[in-house]
Formats: sequence, C-alpha cells, structure tokens
Amino acid sequence: MASFQQYVMARSLEEAYELNQKKSSVIVAGNMWLRLCGARKQTAIDLSALGLDRIEETDTELVLGAMTTLRQLEQSAALDSAFGGAFAQAVSPIVGTQFRNTATLGGSVYGRFGFSDVSTLLLALGATVTLHHRGDVPLAQFQQEPWDRDIVTHIRIPKGQRAAVRSVRLTATDFPVLVCAASAGADGLRLCVGARPMRAMVAAEGLAPGEAEQAIERIAEGLPLGTNLRASEVYRRKIAPVLLGRAMQGCLTGEGE
Repeated sequence: MASFQQYVMARSLEEAYELNQKKSSVIVAGNMWLRLCGARKQTAIDLSALGLDRIEETDTELVLGAMTTLRQLEQSAALDSAFGGAFAQAVSPIVGTQFRNTATLGGSVYGRFGFSDVSTLLLALGATVTLHHRGDVPLAQFQQEPWDRDIVTHIRIPKGQRAAVRSVRLTATDFPVLVCAASAGADGLRLCVGARPMRAMVAAEGLAPGEAEQAIERIAEGLPLGTNLRASEVYRRKIAPVLLGRAMQGCLTGEGE
C-alpha cells in the first residue's frame, strides 16, 4: 500500500503544480492503482476541488476534465451522441461499477497504462492532452513521452467522428488481452491497438473504408505485439485482424457489441 505524510487538497492548479515539482509529491487522481504500488511519498495532492470533473461540449469538441470518472464517461449522453456509444463500449468491461465510480480519466491517461481501453479509444479519436504547464499535446505524442511533473487537466476530442471499441478478456472484468478501436471522420479511418501488451498505438490512419477492409490482415501482421501472463504474441496476432475488423465494422455501421 502507498503511504503519505501529508494530504493536500489543492486550492488552485498553480498550487498543485508547485507542490508536484518535488519528487516526494504525487497527484492522487482516483487513487485506484497508486494505492497498490507501495510508494512512500511526503505529499499526496488532491485535485478534487478544482472543478476538473466535468464533461463540456463546444461546437467543435468535447472537453473532458481530468478528474472525470470512468463511470461518468460510461453514462454521458453527450459522449454517447457524439461517438456512437464508443465510450460505454470501452469502459463498461473495466472491473466493476464501484471501481469506475472512482477511477479517473486523468489517472488513466497520465499513467500510459499498456492495458488501458480508454487510452486506446482516445488515441483512435485523435484526442489532445491539455497539461497545466506545457499546454496542448497530441495524445499520440504524449503516450510515448516519459513521465514528468506536469499535470493533466483536460482531454480534448474533436467532434464529427464515429468510433467503436472491441476487446478480448480471459474473464469478465479482467485486464484485456487485446483492445482495438476504430474511428471514422473527414480524414478517413483510424485504427488503434492497445494491450499489445505495450502502450496503445496507431496501427493505420487515413484509410478509405474499402481500402481498410482489404488491408486488415496486412495491418495486423505488421503490429509490434508481445507476450505476457495473459496471452502469447502468437495468440494476439491470431485475434488482432478479427478485432480490428469488428471495430472497423462497428464504427462504420454504428452497431454495438
């Protein structure tokens, strides 16, 4: 279990940022994975009082606060309408309702977890990460960067897209063996793969629907995949084209699971 000497409810993002510059400090977010890591830190920083738990919509994008819970993503009518139920598809298999009521979007994104269904979908949607100090950074870039002391405040997702997510799990609520997400917008289809078991990646983008159907096998063959306790590289390579194809069809037709 993680342990802290003091717990600070930040009164502003600037205060949280300054506190977080010390290596002995940590942002607690939803505290679902942090509490299991066994870290001993001087200061735990809570962002709960900063209004970062909102889903806001503009004419061009959806803006998701970092403290938005996975359950909020699952139940949001705005996200459901904008992206065809893809967020509910992505988060509903994650552990259980009690977990999703507490786990946060910012914790998932900042953690760059290889098993993250949410990050795989966000990558497919071309999301941007807003950081307090650095400003906006494309998620595709952020995913590959090392951890630093900046604070994720929002995730921005451009509208005008449809999306779908498909995954395989050994048992319900378990970590995924493989996650595939697809989005379709003005720039064509984008296909992404997570739980490889490495961090989520863009497998292909800018594809026309007909072109994508013909290229699924080739795209899957070129994926960097690995082996862990849940599945071998060989097994992941077998199911990758199937999941990519199902995600693409779900995206294009608007069909659920």
